[in-house]
Amino acid sequence: MFGSKKQVLTVEGMMCQHCAAHVEEAVGKLPGVKGVKVDLAKKTATVKVDNEIAKEDYAKAIEDAGYKLVEVA
Repeated sequence: MFGSKKQVLTVEGMMCQHCAAHVEEAVGKLPGVKGVKVDLAKKTATVKVDNEIAKEDYAKAIEDAGYKLVEVA
């Protein structure tokens, strides 16, 4: 998509597809997020956004879902 950027989040605490779905849903609700894809094996979530989102915003959404944000790349 034109103008889209990618941010890769490292997330701790995901153990199964149900966990991945929780993280995708939580991050997907943030303003500006166009798509989220979780890779359980790598413990990452790749997020497509119009503009970069602050680490604090990701951290709150992920922690509210019961997981821990480690890094945003």
